[in-house]
Amino acid sequence: MVLASLLLGAAVTGCASAGEEKEFSADDLLAEAHETMGDLKTVTVTASTTGTAGSSFSSRPTTDLEGRCANKITWTNDGSLQQIRIDGTDYVRPDRVYLARWSGHSAAKDQNRWIRTSAARAKQGDGLVDCTWPFTAFGTAAKGGPTEVEGRPALALKVADEAGKGETQGAYTFYVATEGKPYLLRVVYQGNDYRSTTTFSAFDKPLGVRAPAADTVLDSADAG
Repeated sequence: MVLASLLLGAAVTGCASAGEEKEFSADDLLAEAHETMGDLKTVTVTASTTGTAGSSFSSRPTTDLEGRCANKITWTNDGSLQQIRIDGTDYVRPDRVYLARWSGHSAAKDQNRWIRTSAARAKQGDGLVDCTWPFTAFGTAAKGGPTEVEGRPALALKVADEAGKGETQGAYTFYVATEGKPYLLRVVYQGNDYRSTTTFSAFDKPLGVRAPAADTVLDSADAG
């Protein structure tokens, strides 16, 4: 990557004319980071969101960014849901709190059964994730200072939430690696309604996502 060694934001010699120096813009650096992430074959995403009212949830999908991924999402008061998606099939395992809150079924204790269902049945808000991720630059970026993300040198790039208006307006901070490939290491969003932190790791590591053992799986029709 041409910009991989330029992420510290230092001025570098340009090719346009002798003696002229060119400093790559924050937009260029952020676009390069998104391009690098878009080339990944696998990645792990650790995310947490906290609302101003105190509610929160967290998730940790590991994905091939296409059709195979595994995730666990946990809500503050509404239990947790594990998911394995392999192409068009979802395997889901809710805990008893999730069952009681979202499905209307109660259980005396946690169970170890997975429920197999079509991925096409997933609906927004049910906690099931898509294995893809939108690594797309947007807005106008501004350079922040050098920092570290989990021990890795990084550069902060700030982008205003142009979709937000008035009291709902927020801001994103993108942290881009400054050593090795320009991976996007973390994204922090701060708004009036909620704050979220998303960290990326395990770049191009073996995925290891497999379907659950057959004797632990119930078909959705059998599960009722």
